[in-house]
Amino acid sequence: MSDFSLRIDGMHCGSCIRRVSQALASAKGVQVQEVRLGAARLSATEADASVELAIAALAKAGYTARLDQ
Repeated sequence: MSDFSLRIDGMHCGSCIRRVSQALASAKGVQVQEVRLGAARLSATEADASVELAIAALAKAGYTARLDQ
């Protein structure tokens, strides 16, 4: 497993944290470690495609995200 962090735009409140957590939980190959305003820390349980899947799940929920390096 490898850990990675995402920067997430458009989060404003606790409801956003809940929606982001739910969206990331639906992404295959991703385990959510922490979600806070503007960011999330995740673990990839499968290949590198997990980063793209997490970003796609967030886009579907209405948030833009990018890998935090």
